[in-house]
Amino acid sequence: MTVANITRINATSTAGFDDALQSGLRRAALTVRGITDLKIVEQTAKVKNGTITEYGLGIEITFIME
Repeated sequence: MTVANITRINATSTAGFDDALQSGLRRAALTVRGITDLKIVEQTAKVKNGTITEYGLGIEITFIME
């Protein structure tokens, strides 16, 4: 029997949503083994003077429990 767990992380970047996603996954993979899926559940952006200064993602990460 396989049991999976889902955890939520938040990742940010000044370069864009894709960079936030990649850096969030890289960081999660340092401490979570067996990652099988991810789901973006929230996108946010900080704006200053009409320009986006920071991109943010809420990410649910699924991993198989050992």
